[in-house]
Amino acid sequence: MRRTLKPVDLLSIAFIALLAAVTVAASPRLPHAGRLIARFAALIVSLLLIGRYASFPKAPTWVRTVHSFLPVLIVPVLFNSMGDIIPWVWPSTFDDLLIKADFRLFGGHHPTVLLERFVHPLLTAVLQFAYISYYPMAIVLGAVLFLKKNETAFDEAIFGIILCFYLSYVGYLLVPAVGPRFTLAHLQTRDLAAGPLVIAIQETLNALENTKTDAFPSGHTAIALMTLYYARRFRERALAALLMPAVTGLILSTVYLRYHYVVDVLAGIALTVLTVYLAPPLYAWSSRSTAKPRDQLHDPA
Repeated sequence: MRRTLKPVDLLSIAFIALLAAVTVAASPRLPHAGRLIARFAALIVSLLLIGRYASFPKAPTWVRTVHSFLPVLIVPVLFNSMGDIIPWVWPSTFDDLLIKADFRLFGGHHPTVLLERFVHPLLTAVLQFAYISYYPMAIVLGAVLFLKKNETAFDEAIFGIILCFYLSYVGYLLVPAVGPRFTLAHLQTRDLAAGPLVIAIQETLNALENTKTDAFPSGHTAIALMTLYYARRFRERALAALLMPAVTGLILSTVYLRYHYVVDVLAGIALTVLTVYLAPPLYAWSSRSTAKPRDQLHDPA
């Protein structure tokens, strides 16, 4: 019998439990606390049940596939759940501090205003598609490793990327900020010259995202860099070559499209470094914690 839980399952359960604890602590102020607790409980039960089913020797392939990708699939659910928590925990945002940091960093100028001189419809379209590619990037990397049956590489990569997601969410909880598209709109002298398709994408993203205070750190930057890191680490050279221009464009898009301050991007890069450092020991520890007794008996360590 396979192990019931993967390391990433344990990581996900721990983070969901953290969100549940925050929800309980702030429940007097949260209008939907009961609904959130029920959602978090359902996610944990789903991880446990699917993990258990997938551990059976005769479990269908599709069940094991769902088990492998489930932590990735619940990320949007957890992200949007924070939109029902953060505004009620923090009465205001930290945008003023981030704006001042950018202003000082650029010698008395706002980066999004400085970038107006480069605005062009084609550049806006290219960078908008680059911006929305960060989540598909991670899925594509996972699919490549999964289809090659490189289970160890797949598990390590998914663990590291999910860890990066969760650490970025901790950042949103601690330093909520909405970003320059909202706070500095009155200083912009021209729009982004977006065409109908790009406008439709932007409006769709805005409608789908229940969490608006997700500027610091730039999770897009961190996840894209983590995906590129694992593609190179596991010698997926063709994928890494394709990712390089996409990741570069994505990082540029964060400020050009006015989603992030430059300090958000710098924090996203720092988050990548932190995750690369933390992921291996946390993965090793959780692997031992989720190993079945027989596995532990045969562990040479």
